[in-house]
Amino acid sequence: MRIGLFGGSFNPPHEGHRLVSRESLKRLNLDAIWWLVTPGNPLKTHEDLAPLAERVAAARALVDHPAVRVTGFEAARGFTYTYQTLEFLTRTLADRRFVWIMGADSLSSFHRWERWEDIFCLLPIAVYVRPGSTRCAPFSKAALRFARSRIDEADAPRLASMHPPAWVFLHGLMSSLSSTQLRNGTEKAKNPDFWLPSH
Repeated sequence: MRIGLFGGSFNPPHEGHRLVSRESLKRLNLDAIWWLVTPGNPLKTHEDLAPLAERVAAARALVDHPAVRVTGFEAARGFTYTYQTLEFLTRTLADRRFVWIMGADSLSSFHRWERWEDIFCLLPIAVYVRPGSTRCAPFSKAALRFARSRIDEADAPRLASMHPPAWVFLHGLMSSLSSTQLRNGTEKAKNPDFWLPSH
């Protein structure tokens, strides 16, 4: 099986997350996507973080695709960092082909993640375009460090079968929604935009 791993706080989950799932399933030729709802981002404050069970339930209520599964198993395993989760999955489910999926905004700060270089060497990575990150993310520290491992977007359907490090930057339909805006109840969250970026 070719499985996309889509991790995040999902605080709260929203239509933008669902959009990335749908597009990634199609563009990466995946059999399934697993949403990994994290106990909490080590790089962010947890002051306004909803309980894990609440976020998992909200994500499951939002997801309407039979190939998308929502789990909060990281907390039960006591995992704090993404590397721990990915190392565990790739080791214990070695017969699966995993792809890590993240937004371009995460790529911009990826060099601050625990063992970020090891993550690049552990499994292929798909970076989905996000508002405001289209131009800066491809020139981030992580992107430049693994510039030679970036594949052409036309080869995205083959990414899951590639030996890491291998990553792709996916352009496509974007959503203006963000979890921060939803928590703050801003007008933009109430009236989100969806558009195709120019690149």
